[in-house]
Amino acid sequence: MTHVQRLQHEIRSLTPAEYTALRAWLEAYDAKQWDLQFADDVATGKLDALADEAVEEVRRGGGTEL
Repeated sequence: MTHVQRLQHEIRSLTPAEYTALRAWLEAYDAKQWDLQFADDVATGKLDALADEAVEEVRRGGGTEL
């Protein structure tokens, strides 16, 4: 049995309250990981081309007013 399979087995045995708490923790953990990856992508310039493209689109009169 793999580690993931053991986790799946354990998750299936949780009470509804425990499962709800686990889901909340996983959602927060996932959001934090996404934020860290986004910050790293910004710092390393991985998003620069997308930002440049968006600025150029606005200069050409495109885009949607928020």
